Amino acid sequence: MFRRLIIAAALSAGLSASAWAQPALVYDMGGKFDKSFNEAAYRGAERWKKDTGKPYLDFEIANEAQREQAMRRMAERGASPVIGIGFSQGSSIEKVAKQFPKQQFVIIDSVVKQPNVESIVFKEHEGSFLAGIMAAMASKTGKLGFVGGMDIPLIRKFQCGYEQGARYANPKIELTGAMTGTTPAAWSDPSRAGELAKAQFAKGVDVIFAAAGGSSVGVFQAAKDGGKLAIGVDSNQNHLHPGTMLTSMVKRVDVAVYNAANKSTPGMTVLGLKEGGVDVAIDEDNAKLVTAAMKAKVDAARADIIAGKIKVIDYMAANSCTP
Repeated sequence: MFRRLIIAAALSAGLSASAWAQPALVYDMGGKFDKSFNEAAYRGAERWKKDTGKPYLDFEIANEAQREQAMRRMAERGASPVIGIGFSQGSSIEKVAKQFPKQQFVIIDSVVKQPNVESIVFKEHEGSFLAGIMAAMASKTGKLGFVGGMDIPLIRKFQCGYEQGARYANPKIELTGAMTGTTPAAWSDPSRAGELAKAQFAKGVDVIFAAAGGSSVGVFQAAKDGGKLAIGVDSNQNHLHPGTMLTSMVKRVDVAVYNAANKSTPGMTVLGLKEGGVDVAIDEDNAKLVTAAMKAKVDAARADIIAGKIKVIDYMAANSCTP
């Protein structure tokens, strides 16, 4: 009982705003400043706040049990839409949305079939395909690596798209993959991710795509220390280690949150290359690493994917990475 009171107090402290209807975010494990997925959502909310001059509610969970509690507290305070950041929020959104049918809810990276829920998903495989092209063209050894976070189909989707793009650019490329873990702790274990990266570099890999949330920074540091290349994910992470960050596969969670805060529409919203939902980042921090040939290849592939000329396998739809 005492523990429940402590959690309730913490949630109340995190929801210090007036009770009028306004957007609310519940971040997943890793925190709002994970330099990746959660932080992209935070940026979207901050942009909405700046543009509208209105406040929003948010809460960072400390453990998995707080997801549903936070959702319910948001709804009780009249928040709408209540936005769950990450697939792990799906069951909580489904349960709480049923209890508050007059309010809107949004789930990012999962699908909840309720009449008052908008499900926003991304075509991560399309953006990862472009990252794979860049990795294969930048590699001098012909060996690429991948370090994922929690071993789930969504992360396999990143890996599968990456492998397809790499083989599109170089059919003889060799690929090695590893996951940081099998529980939500995998998103916040940079030491483990760094060790996995070092092991791959030791075997001749010279470019690694990290799709591991907050754990990815361990891969980036290992690449910098070893004079190798890394690819970021979700947010544009090129600025973290200019010179060894080949690119970042940006997933516009910020745009999804911004749009949902303005107006949520129940049903499913899918964001791919065509919708500007995913892409690779090229800016002043990685410009010296991106050759003209690399950019031309990426631009052509992007256009062909949008036109339907290149079909990128979606691991989550096919449950496989083979045609």
